Amino acid sequence: MYKEHEIAVVVPAYNEETQIGKVLSEMPQYIDHIVVVNDCSDDKTAEITEQYANEDSRIMLLNHDQNQGVGGAIATGYKWSKDRDVDIAVVMAGDGQMDSEDLPAIMDPVVERGVDYSKGNRLLTGEAFRKIPKIRYFGNSALSLLTKIASGYWHIADSQAGYTAIHKNVLHTVDWDRMYKRYGQPNDLLVRLNVHCFKVQDVVVRPVYDVGEKSGIRIGNVVFTISWLLLRLFLWRLKEKYIIRDFHPLVFFYGLGAILTLASVGFFARLFWILLTQGFVPNITALAFVFCFVSALQSMFFAMWFDMEYNKNLR
Repeated sequence: MYKEHEIAVVVPAYNEETQIGKVLSEMPQYIDHIVVVNDCSDDKTAEITEQYANEDSRIMLLNHDQNQGVGGAIATGYKWSKDRDVDIAVVMAGDGQMDSEDLPAIMDPVVERGVDYSKGNRLLTGEAFRKIPKIRYFGNSALSLLTKIASGYWHIADSQAGYTAIHKNVLHTVDWDRMYKRYGQPNDLLVRLNVHCFKVQDVVVRPVYDVGEKSGIRIGNVVFTISWLLLRLFLWRLKEKYIIRDFHPLVFFYGLGAILTLASVGFFARLFWILLTQGFVPNITALAFVFCFVSALQSMFFAMWFDMEYNKNLR
């Protein structure tokens, strides 16, 4: 028990035979359940976990018959926690990149301050830029910006951080079978939390790298895949939150901004074609392009400002 709350730590693991023992051995005694979800590993992750489970009754091993991705493993752990009505479920990766000493900081907003979901933020420390591989750092920063827009949690950064704590109210509200099952899981969940108006808070955590972990992430593929996911989630959130559940005029501003953006692209293409074929720029077409482009930016910024104001209490 942690401050009179029952805690389950969900450990998604895929081919972590070299790391899983370290994660399990460093788990604090106040953790009630340690749920290792073996995502169809083809190494000795399951066998090593079973060895530790024989010595620690808190450890529960759940095996996937097929690989579902990290999001699928987390969903399995969340459903296990929901079925047992635990107070808080924490996610710690099986690769040893999440420091167990940060557990109290991750859980305290949920335990003491009425927050529904807290997550680690490695970017707030002075160590992040130095420790995180540069391509991952800048890819993470770009996805964090896109996630702010898509999710409506404008105060949240380091969207790809998976070190999280979630309250049982959320466990019983979200449909975990519909959550994205791959590396976009944290982004998907943030959007779903916003639609249900749950409070989310960032917590400063120490970035941990070069501890023997092996990353399966291909940055180029992940950035484009998650960017497309975020666009779909953004449109879904606008429909669910600002049309179906509570109509808000910001949808008009986003819609107008999208139309004017397409118009400005069309005018720019026409300008470019006339310049190439006829060697001059028509004043009317140029003015139309500038008008559409500036108006599109204004509409988008107004919509984002409305969104920020609407969600400012969810922190």
